[in-house]
Amino acid sequence: MTQVKSSFGTFLQMGDGGAPEAFTTIAEVGDIAGPAVSRDTEEVTNHSSPDGYEEFINTIKRSGEVSFPINFIPDNPTHDQATGLLGVLDTGVLKNWRLLLSTTGRRWQFAALVTNFEGASPVVGKQSADVTLKISGKPFLVPNV
Repeated sequence: MTQVKSSFGTFLQMGDGGAPEAFTTIAEVGDIAGPAVSRDTEEVTNHSSPDGYEEFINTIKRSGEVSFPINFIPDNPTHDQATGLLGVLDTGVLKNWRLLLSTTGRRWQFAALVTNFEGASPVVGKQSADVTLKISGKPFLVPNV
């Protein structure tokens, strides 16, 4: 029997930079992708490489991105130009973030910049936006406390 848990009820929260830091849940977030972490490699093949096969070494680790759609509410303080995603994108401030994994008792914790906010207002549909966070530094998977 599988041990996987449902992801419904996962929350993305933005820190306020205070001490102690308070976190606010971003309103009406849809499917969350990320954090995406990876590692670059460098080819080191040389004339002595065994049997003429290419060889690689690990180099820099990449912290990747977190992306998600929102049901855009222009006056919501987590979306607006004053304190929300639009405001953070405009100021370029690095914020602390938490991604609370619904039923696992764990969370991702990372610092990130808001690098993309692409709004949509279809004739038939809802106001929405696709948002991207660029992680800066190492993301941590830690127990919720």
